[in-house]
Amino acid sequence: MTRRDLLLSSLALAVPAQAQSRKWQLGYNTYCLRFERWNDRQLFDYCTQQKLDAIFLQDSLDPGVRDPKHWAEVRAWSKDTGLHIETGGSALTGAVNPKKSDDRAKTLAELRMNIDRAAAMGSPIVRTLVAGDRYALPDGPLDRIIESAAGVLREVRSQAMDKGIKIAVENHKELQAWETRTLIETAGKEFVGSYLDTGNPVFVAEDPMTTLEELGPYAVTFHLRDSVVYETAGGIDIQWVPLGEGTNDFKAIVARAAEILSPSVYIYCKPITARPPVTLPVYSNEFWTKYFPRARSRDLARFLALAKRGKPYDHPHVMEDVNGQREKYMEALKIQQLDHMDRSLKYCRNTLDLGQRWRA
Repeated sequence: MTRRDLLLSSLALAVPAQAQSRKWQLGYNTYCLRFERWNDRQLFDYCTQQKLDAIFLQDSLDPGVRDPKHWAEVRAWSKDTGLHIETGGSALTGAVNPKKSDDRAKTLAELRMNIDRAAAMGSPIVRTLVAGDRYALPDGPLDRIIESAAGVLREVRSQAMDKGIKIAVENHKELQAWETRTLIETAGKEFVGSYLDTGNPVFVAEDPMTTLEELGPYAVTFHLRDSVVYETAGGIDIQWVPLGEGTNDFKAIVARAAEILSPSVYIYCKPITARPPVTLPVYSNEFWTKYFPRARSRDLARFLALAKRGKPYDHPHVMEDVNGQREKYMEALKIQQLDHMDRSLKYCRNTLDLGQRWRA
């Protein structure tokens, strides 16, 4: 045996058996094809054509999105196709912590409807988020914001538990992972879990591996999204790109996820692209004092190390998913969206070895 063979065999022994043998079920997140404006049936058809195992119906644009009769249809399609289904409400869904206190009643009503909708469709979870981004959070200290969000969630606890639904809080662009974990624990982990997303952490100056390690034990669904992360004069630039074309090491991420995520968790391909780079002013005092006053130095160090390995995205790319430009470039955006999903799914299968149906 050569020294190289010995090293490789030692590394294999160091990885837990469940991580080596895990057979991930692969699905796709329908929000990534929103420019097609497909109804739910068309989204199911695409899923079966791609030989996927699951569908995450997020922000549905179907005309029947709020109709219980349609919910029953979706459940029937799921059974007929053998596709596992998870859902995240309609495109009208708000966050659980609205900036205006007057919106709390509307928020609760939407969340209650989405719990009913998820249960009727056969989804074990329903997605929500705290706010759209850090700037959309209510004013006040973080502890109060987390307690307010937890209070909204606790108001629907009995409904969720009676229907066997877990509320999946997406780590979005507002809280760092340890803050989201605090919210889950404060609300109650018996009915609240993590919608674990690898694309949003970079918007809160966090390495996705940090997010995975913080939220993995609470994850009820796992969504893969890639980003380029790189240093610029103004700080750190970030941009979402097709899976496998960014800065993240997804082989390491998926291997680590296999160690710490529940065997019941499905993995979803979620490329969201066509948006221009965003600069995080990480060397600005205001950035930290205003939005991340309790950020951890070790997490920032890990994020900066990620950025040092990155570079700008250099593939041809339509970047017009911005206000005032989408409709003008819609046909190009549609073509690109399907292409980026196709490339991302191929990466999931061929490089990450995810999914089961496509092997038959």
